[in-house]
Amino acid sequence: MSGSIVSPELRARLRGAATPIALGFGRLGLTPNHLTLIGFGIAVVGAVAAAQQAWLLAGVLLIFGGVFDLFDGALARATGTASRLGAFMDSVFDRAGEAIVYVGIIAGCLRADFRPGAILAAAAMAAAFMVSYIRAKSEGLGFTTGTGMAAIGFAPREIRIVILTLGLLLTALANGLQQPDFGMVDDPSWDLWFAGRSVLTVTLGLITILATITAIQRIVHVTRQTPQE
Repeated sequence: MSGSIVSPELRARLRGAATPIALGFGRLGLTPNHLTLIGFGIAVVGAVAAAQQAWLLAGVLLIFGGVFDLFDGALARATGTASRLGAFMDSVFDRAGEAIVYVGIIAGCLRADFRPGAILAAAAMAAAFMVSYIRAKSEGLGFTTGTGMAAIGFAPREIRIVILTLGLLLTALANGLQQPDFGMVDDPSWDLWFAGRSVLTVTLGLITILATITAIQRIVHVTRQTPQE
């Protein structure tokens, strides 16, 4: 019940692959904290793209931001500059970046007069934050120390980002959230209208459900470590 799709071994391989690129950024004079802030900046631009209903650009930026997120930690470990402040900055700006992307999606949905999408984006954001909060609170209280909690649950942050990225790209391919022309029911674009909104609905609904399940898995994991009082 507590297994994650992203195994510790896969995490280690991804970090190893990111190290040479991270060292390249280091040679340019960038520090891990610089890379953290750049990653957050990419998320902000992606959120603006989503708010403007530029779903393809938002998806591409989310891919780039997700990969870029590996570099700050990889650089810190490779150069021996890992610190509690760096870990704090990384965690805070990762969550802030994830939140602002959902805010951008909410704005884009409202701009397209797609209120169900806006509601689901808010629900997905809330569920995602519960996953992160449970991890932070449990580790702060001494449960599952280190990075152990990251391996608990079906939908950690990496999985949510992959699902959201695919959803945004497919939404773009399905012609976005355009308004229907009720005088052109037989036009092929009519089907695309339904497809775009359906894809985004399924994407945000899936994230909400999986993140909620993950939150429950992490709660159960903590309770099993607690002696009955």
